[in-house]
Amino acid sequence: MPHDLPALTQALLSAARAAGADAADAVAIDGTALSIDVRGGKLEHAERSEGTDIGLRVLIGQRSASVSTSDLRPAAMETMAARCVAMAREAPEDPYIGLADPSQLARDWDLTALELYDATPEPSPAELEEGARRAEAAARSVEGITQIDSASAGYGARNIHLAATNGFTGGYSITSRSTSCVAIAGAGMGMERDYDGDSRIFQADLRTPEDIGTSAANRTLERMNPSKPKTGAYPVLFDERVSSSLIGHFLSAINGAAVARGASWLRSAMGEQVLPSGLNLTEDPHRPRAMASRPFDGEGLPTRRRNIVEDGVLQGWTLDLAASRKLGLEPTGNGARAASGGITPSNWNIALTQGAHTRDDLIRDMGTGLLVTSMIGSTINPNTGDYSRGAAGFWVENGEIAYPVSGVTIAGNLRDLLKTIQPANDARTWLSRVVPSLLVQGLTLAGE
Repeated sequence: MPHDLPALTQALLSAARAAGADAADAVAIDGTALSIDVRGGKLEHAERSEGTDIGLRVLIGQRSASVSTSDLRPAAMETMAARCVAMAREAPEDPYIGLADPSQLARDWDLTALELYDATPEPSPAELEEGARRAEAAARSVEGITQIDSASAGYGARNIHLAATNGFTGGYSITSRSTSCVAIAGAGMGMERDYDGDSRIFQADLRTPEDIGTSAANRTLERMNPSKPKTGAYPVLFDERVSSSLIGHFLSAINGAAVARGASWLRSAMGEQVLPSGLNLTEDPHRPRAMASRPFDGEGLPTRRRNIVEDGVLQGWTLDLAASRKLGLEPTGNGARAASGGITPSNWNIALTQGAHTRDDLIRDMGTGLLVTSMIGSTINPNTGDYSRGAAGFWVENGEIAYPVSGVTIAGNLRDLLKTIQPANDARTWLSRVVPSLLVQGLTLAGE
C-alpha cells in the first residue's frame, strides 16, 4: 500500500524538533523492483521487492547525526528521532555543516519536462520472463555460442520526497526497465564471454531482446582465441562501452569533498587545461529521459546546466553545501542524498563533446595499438593520478583490427593522458554519461 511520503517527512521533522534538534532534514523513498532471470529457456530466479525507507539528519549547533529505518510506526519514528539527537550531541563539531539558507532553495521545477516517470503499466512477471527468454534464445541461435550465463529482465519504480526545517519540500518519481544477456563460447581455458544490455526510463525506448541477445553473442565470438600483445607504449582506443570510465576518474578528482581534503590529483587545476582545446564536459540535470536527471539536489538546491570543462579548461568543482563552504565557493546543486548516510557531492548527467570521426576512422588513424572493449580491476593513486587497469579487446595493426587480446595491463597518468584524448562520434545520447570512444596517447601496455 503506497504511503504518503510528504506526511512521513513532516512527521520526522516534527519528531526531531520535539526531541531537541535545532534543524533537520528528512527523506522518504518507496519503491518496487522486479527482476527475472532465465537459463536454458526456464525460469531461474524471480524476485520482487517493495518497501519504504525513511532517513533523518538532525543538527544541534555544528554537530550532526543521521539515522534511517523502514519502521514507519509513529512511536518508532519518535524513538528514531530521539536517538539521532542523542548521537548528534556526542558527535564532533563541524563548522561547515548546515541546511541551505531559504534564499538558496529551489522554488519551481517542471517534472513533466524531465520525463522521469513512465506511466505505462508495470510489466507482469510473465512479460519480463518472456523478454529474458527471447534475449537468451537470440543469443543461443548464433552459431558458436555454447551456453548462456544469464538472461535477465527487470523493472523498477521509485518515489522520493525530501523535506527540511528550512521550509523546503519536494519530490519526484522515476521508473526503469532493463534487459541484459551474457553469452559464453568455448570451454575450459578457451572459454570467453561477453554481454549486452539496455536500461531505459520508458519501456517503449528499450531495445528489443533479440537485438540484445544477438549482440551479446557476436561480441563473445569476436573474443575467441585471444593473444597478448608485446609490451610497449602504444596508442589506446577506449571503446564507447568503457570510455566513460576515464571521465568517471576525472569526475572523482573534481569532487569537492576530495578537493577539500586535498586528496585529488586535480586539486590545484582550477582554470588550467585538463582536456584538449575544443572539448567541453557538460553537466545537464534537466535532460529529458535521462536516469541522472534531477529537479533539485539532496539539499533542496536547484540543479542547473553547467560546463565543468570549457574549451579544455577546468571551470569548477562538484559541490554540495559542506564542500562549498570549505572551499569558499558557491554550491553547484550536486548534493546527493539516500535514506541512510549523509550528503555527498555527486554528478548528474554528463556529456563530452563528440568528435567529427567514426570509431573506424580512429582505428585507421591509430596505426598500431590497442582497442579496449572491457576492463577489470583498478589501481589509481588519488593524489598523483597514476593509473593502472587490466584490459581486453583487440590488437590493431596498420589501421585494421588484427586479433583479440586479453590479459593486458594498461598504465599511465590520468592528468597526462586526458590531455591527449581524441573523441569519436559514437556516444549513445540516452545514457547518463554520454562519452564517445576515446583515442588516447601516453599509455604503456604490459603484455608479453
